[in-house]
Amino acid sequence: MSKQRDWVNNAIALIKADYQRSADTHLIKLELAEFNHIDIYLKDESTHPTGSLKHRLARSLFLYALCNGHIHEQTTIVEASSGSTAISEAYFARLLGLKFISVMAKCTSPEKIALIKRYGGQCHLVESTDMIYEHSERLAKQLNGYYMDQFTYAERATDWRGNNNIAKSIFDQMSLESHSIPNYIVVSAGTGGTSATIGRYIRYHQLTTQLVVTDPEHSVFYDYFKSADKTLCSTKAGRIEGIGRPRVEPSFIASLIDRMIKVADMQSVNMMLWLETILGYKVGPSTGTNMVGVLQLAREMQAKNQQGAIVTLLCDRGDRYLDSYYCPEWVKLNITETP
Repeated sequence: MSKQRDWVNNAIALIKADYQRSADTHLIKLELAEFNHIDIYLKDESTHPTGSLKHRLARSLFLYALCNGHIHEQTTIVEASSGSTAISEAYFARLLGLKFISVMAKCTSPEKIALIKRYGGQCHLVESTDMIYEHSERLAKQLNGYYMDQFTYAERATDWRGNNNIAKSIFDQMSLESHSIPNYIVVSAGTGGTSATIGRYIRYHQLTTQLVVTDPEHSVFYDYFKSADKTLCSTKAGRIEGIGRPRVEPSFIASLIDRMIKVADMQSVNMMLWLETILGYKVGPSTGTNMVGVLQLAREMQAKNQQGAIVTLLCDRGDRYLDSYYCPEWVKLNITETP
């Protein structure tokens, strides 16, 4: 066996061992007096080693690239990311002893940039989000590296049939609950990888659960879901970090989604602040976006005298956003009541 193949085998073993050391994320049941017969759960993805849902994606992307022969011992990894995916990819790059560069917009929170650097990654900042793709591709070519391209490969890097993905984890953890098959699973989309994994899993296992995706202002996913127009683009920058996109990403598979809910950015922020009072700790703004959709669905169910369960994701903790979404002055300057 070649030295290169030995290195790849060892790299895969390191990632598997890292996974083995990490317990599954918790499923938290919210006690909300407003809903007597509707159970609401948060899948707390902030408990991953790198603190967010994107830890799963980064692990899958590295394994996918390794098994497809794209990453070798001296490969520089380049990614287009607003923060959380880059943090997780920097972690795995360091685990494998690889150089990592994240291409992101200058408006990314300083806390996320600091976390990337903590794991040994470098940050290549560009003026706007729509520039990250071209710069990432060009940088990878210049360095003879590998552009991870989460926005293309997120929907195919994870085994949606099982293999310890997030969908299997949710349904396994729900198995002893009063309503073991939730009426809805609510997620937001950045790449579309998580919604694709969950949507495919639901269909493969012939479950009745509906997949609902929430979308923030200035993102085109909601309009694409309604129109099927892949050419849609937004000229305005999204203000809820990590979710929503100014273009239709290749990994966003609308046919797997049962319903989408558009959420105003200020609603996301207010819900994020409200959740802190319920949980006792801060969560990120995308979790607020998710919960706006959850409560809308719960009230619809209640109006129809329906019982059941709704599951959503706690995507990351709020300590990454102390200088932004948790700063009233920043919110006043950057988030408005209307689009």
